[in-house]
Amino acid sequence: MLEPGNVVLAKAQFTDTFEIKKRPAVVLFEELGNVVVAGITSNVRMKGIALTKKDGAIKDSVIKTNYIFTLTEKAIEKQLFKLNKKKKQELYNELEKRLHRLKSQ
Repeated sequence: MLEPGNVVLAKAQFTDTFEIKKRPAVVLFEELGNVVVAGITSNVRMKGIALTKKDGAIKDSVIKTNYIFTLTEKAIEKQLFKLNKKKKQELYNELEKRLHRLKSQ
């Protein structure tokens, strides 16, 4: 069962190519076989929420809160680790900040 905060390895298609690659992502929510995730990159110069080896990442990475997409449940290969409560709250706060712009306009 996929839960919010699970970090998974998934087959993701990039928007600028038809190529499908295995990439880590964090589950935001799942409904009816569709999984909404935030992408994760090992490019630590990118903006987002830092993930370290101490958090469970294989190498230092960044949760990209500007890269949200939907996958089918079948695209999820495996769960890698779970975000701790503090990291989940940090992710929630950042997403709420971004979505607040919808409310204010």
